[in-house]
Amino acid sequence: MMLRNWIASMVALVAAPLSAQAPRPLPNGIEAANGTATLRVTAITDNILRVRIAHGGAFAEDASWAVPRNVRMKSVAVRGTSDGFATGALSVHLNPSTLRLTVTDPAGKTIVADAADALRFNGRGFTLRKALPIDQHIFALGDKTGPLDRRGGTFVDWNTDAFGFAPSSDPIYKSIPFYIGSDSEGRAYGLFLDNSWRSTFDFGHKDAAAIELSAPDGPIDYYVIAGPTVGDVVRRYTDLTGKAPMTPLWALGYQQSRWGYSSDPEVREIGQHLRSDRIPADIIWMDIDYQDRYRPFTVDKTKFPDLAKLNRDLNADGIRLVAITDLHIAYAPNQGYAPLEAGLAGNHFVRKADGSLYVAPVWPGAAVFPDFTSTRSRDWWGSLYKDFIADGFAGFWNDMNEPAVFETPTKTMPIDNLHRVDSDDFAARDATHAEIHNVYGMQNTRGTYEGMLRLRAGVRPFVMTRASYAGGQRYSATWTGDNSSTWDHLRLCVQQLQSLGLSGFTYSGCDVGGFVGGASPDLLTRWYEVAAFTPVFRNHSAHDAPRMEPWVDGPDHLAIRRHFIEERYRLMPYLYALAQQNSHTGDPIMRPVFYDYPDSMKSDCDKAMAWTLGPSLMVAGPPKMESPQPFSVCLPPGGWYDYWTGQPVTQPKLTLSPKLGELPVFVRAGTILPRQPLVQSTMQAPQGPLQLDVYPGENCRGELYFDDGVHIAGPHLRQSIECATVPSGIAIWFNQREGTWRPWWKQITIIVHGAHEVRKTIPDQPRANKAILAVPQ
Repeated sequence: MMLRNWIASMVALVAAPLSAQAPRPLPNGIEAANGTATLRVTAITDNILRVRIAHGGAFAEDASWAVPRNVRMKSVAVRGTSDGFATGALSVHLNPSTLRLTVTDPAGKTIVADAADALRFNGRGFTLRKALPIDQHIFALGDKTGPLDRRGGTFVDWNTDAFGFAPSSDPIYKSIPFYIGSDSEGRAYGLFLDNSWRSTFDFGHKDAAAIELSAPDGPIDYYVIAGPTVGDVVRRYTDLTGKAPMTPLWALGYQQSRWGYSSDPEVREIGQHLRSDRIPADIIWMDIDYQDRYRPFTVDKTKFPDLAKLNRDLNADGIRLVAITDLHIAYAPNQGYAPLEAGLAGNHFVRKADGSLYVAPVWPGAAVFPDFTSTRSRDWWGSLYKDFIADGFAGFWNDMNEPAVFETPTKTMPIDNLHRVDSDDFAARDATHAEIHNVYGMQNTRGTYEGMLRLRAGVRPFVMTRASYAGGQRYSATWTGDNSSTWDHLRLCVQQLQSLGLSGFTYSGCDVGGFVGGASPDLLTRWYEVAAFTPVFRNHSAHDAPRMEPWVDGPDHLAIRRHFIEERYRLMPYLYALAQQNSHTGDPIMRPVFYDYPDSMKSDCDKAMAWTLGPSLMVAGPPKMESPQPFSVCLPPGGWYDYWTGQPVTQPKLTLSPKLGELPVFVRAGTILPRQPLVQSTMQAPQGPLQLDVYPGENCRGELYFDDGVHIAGPHLRQSIECATVPSGIAIWFNQREGTWRPWWKQITIIVHGAHEVRKTIPDQPRANKAILAVPQ
């Protein structure tokens, strides 16, 4: 008996937490320690909590690549409770012995809770475990492959050159350690783990009832973001990590690219073909072919004798050029290669673990890699764009910035390479590549973006990146990398772009037609149909793939592809207003249907190819576009119209048959949709009236936003329009216009859709004018 009692007492002693202390209240939160770890929870806002955990004594340095200091330092006063604290929107409950955390709403409903065995340490590594309720869906994580709902999967954050990735490949190009949990009623929360090391997210894969977040090193520093809606979470996540700056208008236009436009005459011929075939377009991209021996910031003068003239001539046709500038610098000492010589003189390159220069093969052969975590090196990098900006390039493309390295199984540099950190509020120090790898591409684009701001003051930079980290939307647009010409990749594209939008990157696209392999005529045409309703619309293909310009498959396919490109240009006022909204709110341009219509999660329709552009347009493509099999479309409650015919849709569920050249698109009842006359480029002012398509319904309204499309600041125009049903029909009125930007239109054509379409053209309406038009219905 005595032995049994002694064993029981020893078991209880081992199981008991070490030196559990009473929680210490803070003005904006609470802190507790149990002998193994110290946990601090603070309220950044009423809806955002920051959780930091120290293994042992001291917390990691309070620094971040993703969350600026002025945001991290925000706080709100909290009200202490018996087991934690409360803000105006949520309550925190803490077990001081186990440090298990539960966050609830004011009614006591759990938002997020720690699972059993909530915190584990393994040397310098850690694992966090959160409860995963049976009805919870998981979204976001950036450009990860697989289904939109991440539940049941395990994902790794480690930026990877994933050429020809499969629909289930992981990891790929970006690391955005942010996810959204949403239950069957649409109640949502977000969790952002601000740790740049190689982290892993398991959403009920190993344990169906638990989410596990782990990393081998780095800080335990995460944010809990309360909803209650998915939209609330996304807006607050971008409050933390930053809003994407307003894009140039031309970046919303059609874009033509290929790895293989290898001479001045060929680039000109592409531009001339776009114009002769009357294909609206704004950009031609120049891949590595224009460079001298693939060396960044050089030009092969035999193939491109005068880039400034090429830019001027294409600009005269309404086409801008965007040039690739890979981040690796050719290691060609004593050859007069200025970027290398200046970089070596300034000590701007990454080093090996022994302190010597790191040299590895990429496109130009032996290459060195700028140290983008150094402010001084980023500034130097940005200065390299001076001549290209003087030549007239409109934007730049940072590729290969995972960073990609050839002739190594890891496809990247050794993790013990050394970077200098002297940026933001980080302490000046050396850091290994294991810590810096996932932010390397983001800081590359930061150097490009900030360099463009300095060299072309007042003009909106346009930067495209392949690799990034949370918060990278502050510096660049992105695309999904080297995809393939398959029907599966077309479906994957739709999922990836929605996920990127939920993760802060509203300006994203997929290579239309697929980069690797070559699309069949039907696949390429279908991809054009889909891409016309995505944020970035770029056709791009590999040098060894069949040509994929719009005209390559004959007049019938060209007619369909041109039709969808033209429709995008007519919709430019609506897209641009969404872009402006995103810059202030973080609401993505391309969204899952459930973003604005949570009940759509419960529909029994296949949602693989359904999404919305803003709250007003819903695209519902066939889930298997290669198949003639009929498919179902479930429309959210509230009333909808057929975009193409303007007729009301009377049934909430439709059965449709796929047909090449047709893409089902619907307009929410209560929408006033601005459209413009067709142009061949956003450089061209539309000729004729602004068109307002009115789809009567509840809360009927629309928004106009215009400016010059190029400058960061300057005159703008903003105006809301409303409509309502009155005894005489549909009344439409214009609210007072803001701003001094002078519009291109002198008249407005109003089209009221319904069983009987009514059309009327009126003078422009800059001032408030109640019930300007009563349209009988």
